Amino acid sequence: MAATLLLNVQKAAIRFGDKTLFEDLSFNICDGDKICLVGKNGAGKTTLMNIITGQRELDDGLRWQLQDTVVGYLQQDVVPKAGQTVYEYIFEELRNQDGSHDYKIDRVIAPLELDIKDRMDALSGGQLRRAALARALVEEPEILLLDEPTNHLDLDIIEWLEQYLKGYRGAVVCVSHDKMFLGTISDKVFWLDRGKLKICPRGFSYFDEWSTMLLEQEERELQKRQKVLEYELEWASRGVQGRRKRNVRRLDLMKSERAKLKSDKNALKRMLAKIEFTPMEETEIASKNIVEFHKVSKSYIEDGREKIILDKFSLRIQRGDRIGIIGKNGSGKTSFLKLMVNELTPDMGRVKVAKEINFSYFDQKRKDLKPDWSLHRTLCPNGSDYLDVMGKTRHVCGYLKDFLFDPRMAFQPVSTLSGGQKNRLMLAKVLANPGHLLILDEPTNDLDMDTLDMLEDILANYTGTLLVVSHDRDFLDQTVSRVLAFEGNGKIDGYIGGYQDYLEARHKKDKDKEEDDEPHFEQIAIKQPKAAVKPVAKAPAPASRKTPQKLSYKLQYEFDHLPKKITALEKEIEDIEQALSDPNLFERDAEAFHRLSRRLVAAGKELDSAEHRWLVLDQMRTSIQEA
Repeated sequence: MAATLLLNVQKAAIRFGDKTLFEDLSFNICDGDKICLVGKNGAGKTTLMNIITGQRELDDGLRWQLQDTVVGYLQQDVVPKAGQTVYEYIFEELRNQDGSHDYKIDRVIAPLELDIKDRMDALSGGQLRRAALARALVEEPEILLLDEPTNHLDLDIIEWLEQYLKGYRGAVVCVSHDKMFLGTISDKVFWLDRGKLKICPRGFSYFDEWSTMLLEQEERELQKRQKVLEYELEWASRGVQGRRKRNVRRLDLMKSERAKLKSDKNALKRMLAKIEFTPMEETEIASKNIVEFHKVSKSYIEDGREKIILDKFSLRIQRGDRIGIIGKNGSGKTSFLKLMVNELTPDMGRVKVAKEINFSYFDQKRKDLKPDWSLHRTLCPNGSDYLDVMGKTRHVCGYLKDFLFDPRMAFQPVSTLSGGQKNRLMLAKVLANPGHLLILDEPTNDLDMDTLDMLEDILANYTGTLLVVSHDRDFLDQTVSRVLAFEGNGKIDGYIGGYQDYLEARHKKDKDKEEDDEPHFEQIAIKQPKAAVKPVAKAPAPASRKTPQKLSYKLQYEFDHLPKKITALEKEIEDIEQALSDPNLFERDAEAFHRLSRRLVAAGKELDSAEHRWLVLDQMRTSIQEA
């Protein structure tokens, strides 16, 4: 049964003055769609969201919305009303006010760890964010728009949200930097690329493979256009004067194509460009041990009760360690970092930091940013136009461009920046000279995917000691080799590997648990715990479900005939490329040239699809045989 069409946009155009953001924009949103929206900074993600909500009028084209379809939007900035409770805020604009909200409290508000009796004006920033998310979810709109829903959420809540959205009956359109989150919830990708909306019919897990294929096809097309243009230039240079006059139009078309080809090649080059970061030449330090915690205890009094952060905690951090720190909000992650940089003192025990090291600290509250200072002054407080970046002298405007800032913003005050821009500026400041010890406290909050990829590249080249507090699971997998899990009440467990290794080890430990008391981290801080050993093989599937003995007749027939189809497509592509290599083809038969060019692209897509399908079927066949 076909899904109900909820929203349709056809041949839309959006312009800002003389600049065209979208031209010929078309897309559908159907009931049950789980769409992730991706694109570079400035690609128009917010504008597209506003088109969906109806807040942005089209300059051209049509927008149709099914009658009675409600579009809900996760609020980014929540301004609490004085005296308003969490309950009143969440259910303020709920449709169908009749009936009890108890099931929604149990289903949505409780998992988000909100107290409906709390006052909104007494909540922290993270709690306000969760209240806004709860409000968007309980309204149950037919189209739900989510902009960075995982910011400031604990990992357990993110995993709950993934399952909730997978089962959501309406359509979801989500913008997020959390790649693992997008891969879990989505079944379609809207990719905004240089003013065009490209739609991937599968989820974000396949986006890299699909987008790479499109970019490679585009590169091949540009190469073919270059060959045609070279032929046209040769024709123009050898033509007699009289023929030139008779073919002024052809010459004009050639010049136009040359300009367009140059523009398209530059656009693709910018799209593929990445900032190159060379490894920092680290100053040798005598001490192998960077930081040592020896039987450290730390606690606070909160609401009349003692809250234990560390309890006789011992840990040795050595040169070159790359440690990820995870845990619920309030479990003590930031306090642990502040003890390390001497912003807090322990109640008991000793924290020893090697004397000769220097460190950089990214504070998630961005206290080091002065609102009245410009971006230029923030990076160059001495008034110079140049700064030292990992041992190299860089102009401040060029360095700002590395972090996706327009150089014209250099003298703009920090107070005018968005949350994401402030995070990028803080990262630029910290990463210019990260020192021997780099501490990052929630660096991915409010970052877009481009900045996140750039940050991963920088950290891959960083040779010092790294500590990262983050809720972004993919980011942790890309950047750390050990994990400290703050479980609360002073309990900290250590695991070897990234987040996925931690998850597998924790699940195995929970499954195989024979004792109630787990080993304290101080016993396993340096050596790998037995429970954290990555399983060699996955546990066998439950025997309750009957496993098929072979592929179905239809799948086996498809599997047997795909090699012939692949061979035929490869031969066809080879013949077309041979035909297109004829330099006289365009002049002799322009229509045939264009027909073959179009067919080459289509045949390439068919070949990729056939090869991928064969691999899928082969994997299915192998899995069945092994079972």
